[in-house]
Formats: sequence, C-alpha cells, structure tokens
Amino acid sequence: MDFEIGRAKRARRVYAFDDVAVVPSRRTRDPEDVSTAWSIDAYRFDVPFLAAPMDSVTSPATAIAMGRLGGLGVLNLEGIWTRYEDPEPLLQEIRELPDDRATARMQEIYRAPIRAELITARVAEVRAAGVPVAAALSPQRTQEFFQTVLDAGVDLFAIRGTTVSAQHVSQRSEPLDLRRFIYELDVPVIVGGAATYTAAMHLMRTGAAGVLVGFGGGAATTTRTSLGIAAPMASAVADVAGARRDYLDESGGRYVQVIADGGLGNSGDIVKAIAMGADAVMLGSTLARAAEAPGGGWHWGAEAHHDQLPRGRRVRVGTVAPLQEVLYGPAHLPDGTVNLAGALKRSMATTGYSDVKEFQRVEVVVADSFGR
Repeated sequence: MDFEIGRAKRARRVYAFDDVAVVPSRRTRDPEDVSTAWSIDAYRFDVPFLAAPMDSVTSPATAIAMGRLGGLGVLNLEGIWTRYEDPEPLLQEIRELPDDRATARMQEIYRAPIRAELITARVAEVRAAGVPVAAALSPQRTQEFFQTVLDAGVDLFAIRGTTVSAQHVSQRSEPLDLRRFIYELDVPVIVGGAATYTAAMHLMRTGAAGVLVGFGGGAATTTRTSLGIAAPMASAVADVAGARRDYLDESGGRYVQVIADGGLGNSGDIVKAIAMGADAVMLGSTLARAAEAPGGGWHWGAEAHHDQLPRGRRVRVGTVAPLQEVLYGPAHLPDGTVNLAGALKRSMATTGYSDVKEFQRVEVVVADSFGR
C-alpha cells in the first residue's frame, strides 16, 4: 500500500530488521539436529557467513581463519593490503587517529596506488592455506584488475559497491558490461549491492551466482546522511528474494543466492535476514569485534575514505571475543555479539526448521516497537 506524503508524492511503507520478528510455530527441534550449511556453486560452507571485504574486518589472516572455521572471508583488493607491503603501521595509525583527523588522514593513506603484485601475493597467501579464496573489487576497478585476480587463482569473485546496477550510464568512460564480463569468467561472481526487486532482477539476468542486498545500511556508513539514500533491510531482502523466486521461473530453474549485506549488527539481525529470504549474510561490524580483526576494535569501510565525498566514518565497535567464539561461542555476553551460529541454530530449532532454506518460510510479524 502506498501512503500519501503530500499531494505530489506517494511512498511505500518499508521495514528495517528492528521492525520485524520471527514467530514460533507448533513444532520445535533439538538445536543439534539443525544445519546452518550453505552452498554457492560448487562450494559448501558450514555457516552462511561471509566476512565483508573491509580492511577493519578481513585480512589474509582472518580470511584464512574464517575458511578454517567453515565460513568465507572476502579479501578487499582495493584496501591497505594491496597498497602497502607492510600495512600494520598504517592500521595502527588509523586505530589511533583522533576523530577530527580520521577522515582526512585515511584519505591520504588510501591514495597510494593499488599494486598488482600485492594482489597476487595476498590471494596466494590465502590459497596456500587450503581454504576457498574469495576477493572483491568495486565496479570501477574490476576492468583494471580482474585479469590479475583471475591469474592469481580466486574461487569466487565479488563486484561490490555502494550500489551496483546492470545498466550504468556514463558519457565519460566505458561502463563495465556485467553480462559479458560474467559470461567470460570461469568463476562464480557475486554482485551488489542492490536494494530493489527491479535492480536485483537485472543483476540476476547478467548470470551472477549471488546478489548482495543493501545500500548504506552498515554501522560505518553515513550514506543516508550524505546522500539521503537508504534501504531498510527487511523490505530490501524480501524484495530481492521475490526477484530470485521470479527469476527461478523465468530462467527455467537457475537459483541465485541472495546475500544480505548491511544492517547486521547482532545475531538477531542475522536470523531476521534469513527469515526474510536471504541465503547467507555478509558481516562487517559483527566480525570487526573479533579479537583477530585487523581494525583492533575499530571499523570502517571504503566509503569512509572516499577522496571526494566520504559517506562513512571510522567507528569504535570494541572487541568482544576471539573469532572462534564470535562464530560458535560459548557466549559470555547476552547482546547477540557472540555465538552467531549458535543463535541462528537456536532460532531455527525454536521455530521448528531444520535448515536455512526451510527457515526462509518462517512466519514473521511487524510491530512499531518490540518493547523499546
């Protein structure tokens, strides 16, 4: 239903994760009988969690750790690891910057050029550990470096931006032809973000194996403040899941993974993302709180150091536990920041579902406030 804002404008009511909750059913299960496994193309993972390609979250070391723990770490190939041979002094400096200097100094740090040989070295480091290798570039950098990435040997490739469309119009440069690009690659490609049914449908038609859902919804972004653009995530995920359903019929059975990316601050948000139709979630701030995270208790994304219009910030998220405990517990905090997989299993068991795909059918309710 559309609502009238004024005589010249109508709008659709949409919902964030805080506006919805899952509802128990007539059946419950033992949590140990519940599977959180997730697959994309030929790759299977114990948990449907991807570590976001953000410098405060995923280093080569944490990508390896995520892989060994049954998830997937996605390397940021435009980050500090591909600009500097030894990034640790720069990371330490970013962690210690005063708030009034953080944006300007980060812009300076990230002006260093991306080096193809460092892309090769970082990918090789993860590959040598024997875990699946995933890496990400923005649409602007994909044409420049994708061959380097493929030659280095990635298993999955992500084209990730604040928003990614199948039809980008530019009078200044040759836009990335997603359909041709994906067709010519030999690896599964994940693209996004997308926040609407139509945008997601167009991305699915390019041949993408997965679509990232989100737009400026993370803890470290100020996109809504800067650009006035936002995508309340419960509605966005449900819309893109609807596109997946319709594309499945249109394509004669081709299933595209829907991956929620943004607004996932705790385990409850992860549960609700999957309840709304996501197959997996890409995690930023929730994993930036791990003891091994390169941000050291701080979190930032590429938007925080954009050279012309920063749309993010460096935020303090703290450190709650080692990565093993963040993912699998035991939890010593009751706030949904530790034992993410355990919380997902418990919610699925409480509502009577045995796997992630089944859990997408769970009943949900909407309320203006859940006791806040």
